[in-house]
Amino acid sequence: MKIRSITYFLNATYPLQSADFDAAKTVVSQAKSAVEAAGYEVQTTRLATQPFTEIEGLTPDEVVTFAQDLEAKCFVAGINYGTIGMATLDADDAYFQAIPKVIANTDTIFACAEIGDKQGNISLTAIKQVSQVIKRCAEITPDGFGNLRFCATANVPGGVPFLPGAYHAGNKPAFALALECADLVVDAFKNAESIAEAREKLQSSIEQHAVAMQNALKDVRGATFLGFDFSPAPFPEQASSIGAALESLGLPNFGMHGSLATCAMLTDTIQSAKFKKTGYCGLFLPVLEDNVLAIRGAQGALAISELLLFSAVCGTGLDTVPIAGNVSTAELQSILLDLASLAVRLNKPLTCRLMPIPNKIVGDALEFDFPFFANGGVMPHQGQTLEGVLAGDETIALTPRLTR
Repeated sequence: MKIRSITYFLNATYPLQSADFDAAKTVVSQAKSAVEAAGYEVQTTRLATQPFTEIEGLTPDEVVTFAQDLEAKCFVAGINYGTIGMATLDADDAYFQAIPKVIANTDTIFACAEIGDKQGNISLTAIKQVSQVIKRCAEITPDGFGNLRFCATANVPGGVPFLPGAYHAGNKPAFALALECADLVVDAFKNAESIAEAREKLQSSIEQHAVAMQNALKDVRGATFLGFDFSPAPFPEQASSIGAALESLGLPNFGMHGSLATCAMLTDTIQSAKFKKTGYCGLFLPVLEDNVLAIRGAQGALAISELLLFSAVCGTGLDTVPIAGNVSTAELQSILLDLASLAVRLNKPLTCRLMPIPNKIVGDALEFDFPFFANGGVMPHQGQTLEGVLAGDETIALTPRLTR
């Protein structure tokens, strides 16, 4: 297991204040040294602000300059990545239009945009705006990687330590840890003689690591510790593949019937474990970051419809999903609407990071010169042009499902 990120949360001002980043550097350095001394590898450090559309005095025309200054100050503070947080559901269109410019004019800055909020509202206008952002980000580079640094969010709270969906929702500085722990799932599941044994092994492993890390962090001062996000982020190798872990339980191919049950069981196991929780604490299914998922997507065994179905019982929605470069904004809107409705109605956080690949069509093989992606293929989608009232500009109000 590795620590994917130590993420610091800052309530930023405009202009940015150097003293805030000096404080961030101190906290992040303390936390990094503490967990490394306990034997954990820290892959990255990151910083998230509050939603950039809520930063006092920041106009749409100044968002790119703000993002560039954030990138520069993070660099000086020794922080690898930053995010300007999200464009909120009711933000002016000009803020949404600024996001592709931010991605194009920075190298290490992320952003997200809200299409469904925690009060049960889904904005058809925001969905249209986000579909345009996805298309424009896909055109920034020949490989379509602009969307690596952007996602849509629905019902996502503050304090998520994974980017791009991270933002700060408080007034005081805070920090949290995002874990790359798919290998814990592989180890717990691969030789288990029963489902009960697999679950017990995984829960015990998560709890042991959480205790060790929290003990290591007990002397960190200067920011509130929000907790751990044990969503098992994978790495594109067999030993860290969520797809491989779930198939080891008896699935011939992840994506077939029975996969939903494994997703529900794994998510329930993570959420049943006792540790200080923040973020999603659910199941990641990032297609291009997992070699088995990438293969199943290329084979046609795994499609967007299945990923949406699995999102009903697991973690984070649609992540690094490769689709045809010629996908229309209207087709994207229908996918985004389904995801937002699922998140809001089921009262669970979901994100959508679709990746249209320029000059690729459904079925084309994909090969990446990028160590964090597995090779796969362009996946089909069932998105078509919405018509009638669904093509309007209303805000749809859904009553979130009550939890018992």
